[in-house]
Amino acid sequence: MSDHRQQNNFPPDSELESQPSKTRVKQEMHALQALGERLVELDPSRIAELDLPERLADALLEARKMTGHGARRRQLQFIGKLMRMVDPLPIQEKLDAWQHTGLRHTAWLHQLERWRDRLVSDEKMVTEFIQAYPDTDVHQLRTLLRNIEKEKLAGKPPKSFRMLFQLLRQIIPEVAG
Repeated sequence: MSDHRQQNNFPPDSELESQPSKTRVKQEMHALQALGERLVELDPSRIAELDLPERLADALLEARKMTGHGARRRQLQFIGKLMRMVDPLPIQEKLDAWQHTGLRHTAWLHQLERWRDRLVSDEKMVTEFIQAYPDTDVHQLRTLLRNIEKEKLAGKPPKSFRMLFQLLRQIIPEVAG
């Protein structure tokens, strides 16, 4: 059988086993193209932070401008081809770090909203808040809470409600990690 393979120009068995399958190669190409699509969605400043080859960075910025479906699809395929020339691991790690930072920031904002809602709905929460954050200007906090009630009753825009959120942003630190 070995003679038959050599006659038909097939590589020896050891070479066949070391080559990735067509399916595997295709999956990797699609993964690189998908990564390229994620990069296209980034702000130009973020693209610049990735320190990509100039040709790839230009292709990403060009794709952001494209509106035609066919042209954009071809550009994304081109980006996928260019992605084969770079190591995708550092890019993926940077994207994951940015996403993690975004998730942490969102969680902090939700924490602020929960405190604001509790403070507005239950006056007993003021004492709990002051215990948790002793550097709070109690007078300013109580004034804002009174003004929120007045604005609600008068049907006015929630100016003090927004101001309370800003005050909470100053008091409650965003945990970096």
